[in-house]
Amino acid sequence: MATTTSRKKRLVELSGEELGKLFGLIGASDSVELKVTVPASAHQGTIAALGLDPLDAQIRQVFFLDTPDLRLNKAGIAVRARRIQGRTGDTVVKLRPVVPDQLPEDVRHSASMNVEVDMMPGGYVCSASMKGKAPNDEIRVAMRGERPLRKIFSKEQRSFYAAHAPDGPSLDELSVLGPIFVLKEVVVPKDFGRKIVAELWLLPDGTRIAELSTKCPPGEAFDVGIQTRAYLQDRGIDLEGESQTKTKASLEFFASHLPAATPAEEPAPPS
Repeated sequence: MATTTSRKKRLVELSGEELGKLFGLIGASDSVELKVTVPASAHQGTIAALGLDPLDAQIRQVFFLDTPDLRLNKAGIAVRARRIQGRTGDTVVKLRPVVPDQLPEDVRHSASMNVEVDMMPGGYVCSASMKGKAPNDEIRVAMRGERPLRKIFSKEQRSFYAAHAPDGPSLDELSVLGPIFVLKEVVVPKDFGRKIVAELWLLPDGTRIAELSTKCPPGEAFDVGIQTRAYLQDRGIDLEGESQTKTKASLEFFASHLPAATPAEEPAPPS
């Protein structure tokens, strides 16, 4: 069911056959998100180049659910809950990589399902996300172990999880990996005209992961990709540094600190 290129192979290095697969995935998806991780050495320069202001950022608190040995992550499943400043929280059960046309019809056409291709300098991946909403307070209570974890997920999400979880475990048996303190800001540069989303993920060990992204319809993916790359490079933003996947870094950190992270405690915002 799944296919993806190696994350180490750049898009410009893809063969004709690999490009054909990529075009097929994009054509069958709902959206495309272009992403780049900014090296730590370029964080300050990026803030200045895009005119970012931390006082305009939205605060988010992200929790992942997995087993201590990250069994779900290894099987391509991500389960996440997110508390969001100023609006209701959300949840997602994500499967990746996927081939959109191979998803069951009822799942593919669900109003809660989004199939998206993430394109990065080092490759691409197509994912299927079953999304849901949950009040911030309910997520907080569940993450503290005071309510069954399954209660913050919809019936549709629970069914999607059960269909793909490798030999269990149930949602209630998963470990809480988090929280991660996240700052998100959306800017629309006047000389670019498209939304650019900047996220800064702050891990308890001091690791800072900055990511820039923009979304577009499938038919515009390559044009928008070229335009976005040119715009960022023209402003001196380093796009060639080694990528650090925020999900992978977060899972590995909290999995190695599970005794201290279960039940989850809320970190104070960085000074």
